[in-house]
Amino acid sequence: MIQTDILIIGAGPTGLFTVFEAGLLKLKCHILDALPQPGGQLAELYPKKPIFDIPGFPEVLAGDLVDNLMEQIKQFQPGFTLGERAETIDKQEDGTFIVTSDKGTQIQAHAVAIAGGLGSFEPRKPLLEHLNFYEDKGIEYFVRDPEKFRNKRVVIAGGGDSALDWSIFLSNVASEVTLVHRRNEFRGALDSVEKVQELKDLGKIKLITPAEVIGLKGAEHLEEIVLEENAARRTIQTDYFIPLFGLTPKLGPIANWGLEIEKNAIKVDNSLDYQTNIPGIYAIGDVNTYPGKLKLILCGFHEATLMCQSVYQRMNPGKKYVLKYTTVSGVDGFDGSRKEAEKAIVKSIV
Repeated sequence: MIQTDILIIGAGPTGLFTVFEAGLLKLKCHILDALPQPGGQLAELYPKKPIFDIPGFPEVLAGDLVDNLMEQIKQFQPGFTLGERAETIDKQEDGTFIVTSDKGTQIQAHAVAIAGGLGSFEPRKPLLEHLNFYEDKGIEYFVRDPEKFRNKRVVIAGGGDSALDWSIFLSNVASEVTLVHRRNEFRGALDSVEKVQELKDLGKIKLITPAEVIGLKGAEHLEEIVLEENAARRTIQTDYFIPLFGLTPKLGPIANWGLEIEKNAIKVDNSLDYQTNIPGIYAIGDVNTYPGKLKLILCGFHEATLMCQSVYQRMNPGKKYVLKYTTVSGVDGFDGSRKEAEKAIVKSIV
């Protein structure tokens, strides 16, 4: 069983920044996320989309922001359990919680911070006959391990950043990559569109537009897809079909944890620490709701900071905490020593 101080459910920007704020308080964090990589929506849906409202960054790509957050928290060595969804939660007699994932991983924590953005993400699946039969038999909704597609024939469907980016990446891994989109225009970043066109000209990507996958064929494993192109039908032999049509956010099993829910969001007390109706369970970022709530990344950062202060007091009742500014003591100086406290600009919190 994994043991930690704070279990963070959700590896989006708010969840990642929580690790930093907790680290300043010498609190250990473990992150659980259903997606196969950190970053949440930023990494999965629009890694190359520019963001303009992050303080200190006039403009930053979503993927670069994730990379920066990962670099910022690396010093605190958080644990990660990725590709697994939080399923159940059980409160123990000592006040800790044990969260069990859909794959049986158990994590025990003094506090649980739900930072799941808009919830757990489930892939938007195409409406195709026998789709369920071919799942894990040639149909994949995520690229968790690119090596799985080494020297294989791959068909990718979609018109966003994920479809473009994985087509580009797998062109150097798979023996054949075909990108299918129902329109001639793509929604992804312009440089990705240009790169795909360049790889098409080099013969490394087959680009079929406008077209749509309308059927699947194969005995025990996917062998062919049926395409509709210009009102005509044809088949393409393939080993894998990866439909990348985005993700649908849902609270999932968390909705059954006894938390107070309002319009698919978790109600919290924003007057102090963003705690839910269950003491020790917090909700921060886009997943929560309260009067005046704004679904902005920077608001999630603020909520994470106050939440960590509350967890510190929960784990250290009655202990005086000295708040020190990183501009004075740096990050490594947060050891609670009296000598360092005397050098810093301090504010006592009882």
